[in-house]
Amino acid sequence: MPTFTYKAKTAAGLVMAGDIDAEEQRAAVEKLRGQKMVVLEIAEKSQSLEEKFRALTGWKKEKKEVPSKDLSLFSRQLSTLVGAGVPIVQSLGILESQAENPTFKEVLGAVKSDIEAGLSISDALKKHPNAFPDLYCSMVKAGELGGILDTILERLTAYLESSEALKAKVKSAMMYPAIVLSICSIVTVFLMIFVIPTFKNIFASFGAELPLPTQILIDLSDAMKARWYLIVGFPFVAWKAFNKFYATPFGHKWVDTKSLQAPIFGPILKKVAVARFTRTLGTLIKSGVPIMQALDTVAATAGNVLISEAVLLTRESIREGGHLSDPLKKSGIFPNMVTSMISVGEETGALDIMLTKIADFYDQEVDTAVKGLTSLIEPIVIVVMGVVIGTIVIAMFMPMFGLGELAGKQG
Repeated sequence: MPTFTYKAKTAAGLVMAGDIDAEEQRAAVEKLRGQKMVVLEIAEKSQSLEEKFRALTGWKKEKKEVPSKDLSLFSRQLSTLVGAGVPIVQSLGILESQAENPTFKEVLGAVKSDIEAGLSISDALKKHPNAFPDLYCSMVKAGELGGILDTILERLTAYLESSEALKAKVKSAMMYPAIVLSICSIVTVFLMIFVIPTFKNIFASFGAELPLPTQILIDLSDAMKARWYLIVGFPFVAWKAFNKFYATPFGHKWVDTKSLQAPIFGPILKKVAVARFTRTLGTLIKSGVPIMQALDTVAATAGNVLISEAVLLTRESIREGGHLSDPLKKSGIFPNMVTSMISVGEETGALDIMLTKIADFYDQEVDTAVKGLTSLIEPIVIVVMGVVIGTIVIAMFMPMFGLGELAGKQG
């Protein structure tokens, strides 16, 4: 996509210069007009060699995501500064100078410049989706309109910290089995490619027929040694193929459906999805974001297609004068306890409080489930590892047992 260099006058009368991406010059002008700017000068920017190469090959340079940890710290610090009466531009300048992440530092500098040029805070943040998600921008906009930006930033900080804690719990459950299985796989491949061929030469000198398990293992070792490149390349090819499949609408929905139906991990993933949905919606409603806009944001950030579809159906129900809880109950994803509590929240006018309580409850449920899963997986992984390694060892020693029996008979 071409880049255009422009000079434009903002609604506040300030003249600013910058770059904008668009399919053509007319589209670039329309984008700037949409930001309430009067275009003074505009021209296509000459491409560097790297940009020309990307245009020819279709390779896109992805923008680095700003970690949630940095965003959470930024929100807390900005809330403190704004609450103390420090102007927003000055606050951003202070935080920009303190930022250690180069990407985030660059983003904060751009946001500060846009606000100085007359853009609202939420509009300036929207220009950097790699740092500020839709949920963040929606809540900041609500804070601007309501004059409670410092309070909204505190709620955002609490939300981001809770989300990070939830992710950490799930990752901790997966880390141990992933490491142990990886080590088991590496040890098995090493034995098959480097150790078993040595035994093969020894067995060949016996001149006797090998037991069936030993012969199968040797044949498998020969195949792995001859096609080692397949073993090395298979994980990368499989990962690429999975990403391609997951990028399709059908693949995305199929994977999300099967993940929630998985025997061991499915219930945990469902609890995580419910906790994320209720906390996000509760935080948005409590911050004053209109319910329709809040549901749009929740659907976009749900992380699961089935949850997103249920939320969008709920949005249509509310548009037609229905309740929030009914479509959620019909989806079959949300437990009866969740839909019942949401219904009570709607009836009493305390929906945000009820959603927060549900999120807290499911956070605890996830914590308990993760601990139980870790306790369950540890012995299973150890048994699997023992069976694999034990099978290889027994198969390799079976010919030696046969030779020992033969020598005993001859003696």
